[in-house]
Amino acid sequence: MMNKAFLAYENESDSFMIQDLTVENRLDRVSIYGTLDITRDRVGLNDALKLKRIIDASIDALKRDKNLPDKIETIATDSVENPF
Repeated sequence: MMNKAFLAYENESDSFMIQDLTVENRLDRVSIYGTLDITRDRVGLNDALKLKRIIDASIDALKRDKNLPDKIETIATDSVENPF
């Protein structure tokens, strides 16, 4: 759950979920994957606002970067088998 301010591109450790939507913060990308149902109720509103804060923080960080490259090469992460 996202309880603190989301600082996009600031670390390699932030990871949280909104329903079945996973958000992972990295130094070179913000990864968002999974599913999110934005229902027409207060829960849906709260989830939509959380997602909006993530997107807004990502856009703000990109706009502030005066040396933003046209495109970066991302390094694939290694997959490991589940030991359980």
